[in-house]
Amino acid sequence: MTDRNPTPGRIQKAPENFLSPEKMEQARRARRSFMGKALAMGAGASAATVAGAARADDPAIVKLPAHTTGLGQPVAARGYGSPSQWERNLQRRESPGLTRVSAASVSFAPLQGMFGIITPNGLHFERHHQGWWDIDPSQHRLMINGLVKEARVFTMDELMRLPQVSRIHFIECGANTGMEWGNVAVPTVQYTHGMLSCCEYTGVLLSTLLDMCGADTKKGRYVLAEGADGSSMTRTIPMANALDDVMIAWAMNGEMLRPENGYPLRLVVPGIQGVSWVKYLRRLEVGDKPYDAKDEVLHYVDLMPDGTHRQYTSLQEVKSVITTPSGGQVLLDKGYYNVTGLAWSGRGRIKRVDVSVDGGRNWRTARLENPVLPKALTRFNVDWVWDGSPAVLQSRAIDETGHVQPRLNQLRAVRGTRSIYHNNGIQSWKVAESGEVFNVQLN
Repeated sequence: MTDRNPTPGRIQKAPENFLSPEKMEQARRARRSFMGKALAMGAGASAATVAGAARADDPAIVKLPAHTTGLGQPVAARGYGSPSQWERNLQRRESPGLTRVSAASVSFAPLQGMFGIITPNGLHFERHHQGWWDIDPSQHRLMINGLVKEARVFTMDELMRLPQVSRIHFIECGANTGMEWGNVAVPTVQYTHGMLSCCEYTGVLLSTLLDMCGADTKKGRYVLAEGADGSSMTRTIPMANALDDVMIAWAMNGEMLRPENGYPLRLVVPGIQGVSWVKYLRRLEVGDKPYDAKDEVLHYVDLMPDGTHRQYTSLQEVKSVITTPSGGQVLLDKGYYNVTGLAWSGRGRIKRVDVSVDGGRNWRTARLENPVLPKALTRFNVDWVWDGSPAVLQSRAIDETGHVQPRLNQLRAVRGTRSIYHNNGIQSWKVAESGEVFNVQLN
């Protein structure tokens, strides 16, 4: 775009929960009067309040506010830092459309309200198979056994004295975007793609521990990772990954892991679906064949059109999504908008992202914002002037290996429509003439 409209358009923020028909009608009435408050009902009024255009005589400019003329709060009053009261409504949330079994649960990261590529610890998505625990690190142990010269048991203190590395990687649940397989168009990007996060992890490389134990890396072709939670989550990791970039992590974004993220120890398997990032890690066993654990032969498998199950499909393929404008948001004015989103690939770096505003008929190359890292989220931006006519926004990512994010019909031609896992199809957001943005599925 070369003729950028100097007046930017305004976006009404997406609702933080699903909207009932009553709330949708309230939102439409509010939009027509530019009140911009109805979408926040039941979710905190501050989240959807939209400021009007500034004027030279705006009281917020010409009159000094209390925070400019008064004394602020002391440091000690804050304790552990927390967000502004005006941002407290941005939270990870459970989907009311998913079945909850016992302590198994999912909460989705609010991608529509985040910036850059790093997910704050308090907004990182959660997936539990038997609930979360806050484990005493002084009592936690990591055992390494199997095809090794010397089986060893490490305390947390011993692990944290080993050579450390810090690396940024994305983690995505294999079921992310799973509801879209069955033509279920959930309303916001938080629920379509929110089982996704990206953090800086600190720990020790698994290859360092395997070397210390004298692992047989010729006969030992796999490593079994076992968690200490009630589900005893166990996953098979190929030795090629284990010797490459797999980490044993105890820290995330500069602080110790949160309990919901596996404190005090978790596996980090870059590029591989999140279920393999075993939390509360207690044991690693080197073996000569896949272990066929329950969560890799019965769950996290792909149901193919002929009824067979495709197993051990752990790699997260190239994928992207526009986060703004996205479902549930409202464009209040014609004019310039910065279209932004995230791209990622389990195969390496993102090479290019294309964006379409006409449902895939025409594409423009987006700007990739630094840093562009392997197996990490990449932020992209593109300029767009909305003229008030209907539009369909899409993004298509290409990684450094040449893999291209597929259209939904291309994916379904191979995988069918009954799957749950590993949906990396192109996401479409429809912008109506009213400015409302909806989740739609295009072939």
